[in-house]
Parts: sequence; C-alpha cells; structure tokens
Amino acid sequence: MKYKMLVLDMDDTLLTDDHQISDKNKAMIQKAQELGVYVVLASGRPTPAMINYAKDLNLHTNESYILAYNGGQIIEMKSEEVLFEQSISKEHIHQLYDFSVANNVDIITYFDGAIVTENESEYIDLEVHITGMPLRKVDNFKEAVNQTSVKCIMLAEPAYLKVVSEKLQAEMSSHKSITTSKPFFLEIMQSGIDKAASLARLASTLNIDASEIIAVGNAYNDLTMIEYAGLGVWVDNVETELRDRANVIVASNNNDGVAEVIERFIVNGEEV
Repeated sequence: MKYKMLVLDMDDTLLTDDHQISDKNKAMIQKAQELGVYVVLASGRPTPAMINYAKDLNLHTNESYILAYNGGQIIEMKSEEVLFEQSISKEHIHQLYDFSVANNVDIITYFDGAIVTENESEYIDLEVHITGMPLRKVDNFKEAVNQTSVKCIMLAEPAYLKVVSEKLQAEMSSHKSITTSKPFFLEIMQSGIDKAASLARLASTLNIDASEIIAVGNAYNDLTMIEYAGLGVWVDNVETELRDRANVIVASNNNDGVAEVIERFIVNGEEV
C-alpha cells in the first residue's frame, strides 16, 4: 500500500514528554514529505499552540495542513487560512459553565489568542505550560465569554473527572462532542466534531481515500481517527484500555515511535 497522508497527534505521540520533536522524528517526517506524503498534525491543542511546530516540520513549505481543537479547525499551512471551523455558541458555553459549577470542576475556553477562565488550578497551569498561550483570568466567566469558541475544557482530578464525564455525556452528548486528551482534560466541542470527521473533510478535498492514510495517536481523542484511517497506529505509551483498538503498536513517544512508523510503512512499504 502506498500511503498518501500521515496524520500525527502531538502531545504524548509526536512530542516527547518535554514537548520536543526528536531529531530522528523530524528527519523521518522530512523524508516522508520528500516522498510526496502529506504530513498533517491533528491535536486537541488550539491553533496558536500548533503553528510553530508545524513550521518547524516545514508543513507550510510542503503545502500541508493542521487539524486543531480536535478537528474544530482545519488550517492550510502555506497561507495559515482557516478552511473549516465549527464553534460552540455563547449560550452553550454558558450552559457548560453552569454544569462545571454544579459539579465542582474548573472550565476554560479560548478566544483572542488566550485561555479564558475564572478558576485557578494545577491543571489550568499545565494547559498554559503545554500551549504557551497567555492566561486571561476573569472575575465573571459568563460576562467575559460573549462570543463563540471552538472548544471548552473541564479540568479536575482524573478519577472524579471520569464521573463528571459520564454525567456530561448523559446530559449533553446529543449536541456536544465529548472526549479526553489527558485523564484530567475533558474536552468539549460542538456535536459532530472529532479528529476523524475533520480528517475525512480534508481527505475528501485532497481526493485521498481513508485506506491511503496512516494515523498515529495515544489517547481517547485520537480513537476516531485511528479507526478511520487505513492504518491506525498507537505509540507504546497509549492508554491501556485502548491498546487493542489499532492495527499496530510502535515505540513510545520518547523512543521515536513516529520515525518507526515512517520507516516501516512509508519508506520500506511494510504491509500489515
């Protein structure tokens, strides 16, 4: 099989634990692009927290794309034009806020290039650290959030957040897409938004079939694209419950798993 697109989750997949792209991964990604393969970054991260990584991988010069906010945006890297966006309404963000207060969890959203919240926690600090985005702490979340946003995150200790997730799914899954990227990040987008849905939109635009796509990830928010792609791959640090939900498992994010994928399935043409 000649693959035409390689789709990479970022945190805990492409990136090492210290949020770097290893030299080996970078070299093999360049090799894949030289062979004519589209390399696409697909992340729960906001767009501003992806652009510099994408440029470091030369996605802008190779006319490739990023899927941000778990697919809530598709960006063409050469022009940085937003080709697709699906946001949550202000009213629904306020509804999510009310739910977060009732269930004693923190909530954040994004607009004007900042993370917006009225809360303080170690998990919010971690999101600031991961994304490198400024934190805008407000006195009144509802008053501050007077426009749409692509995504919200609820944050709490993992065991409790799992309980909250089940309750939120029961109450709002008919009009919200709900997933986790890390055990303490419960990510909420508009209904119908996930990595696979936007990957399918992009693939259709480029006339690429799902069978011609490799997708690599490690977490629940990657599962839809792993199952959509012709070759779904987990890195070895995948969450335990997901290990049997992909075609292949490769080395971990800290051991150049992405480079292994490229070498085996793009350069050497290994069949599964």
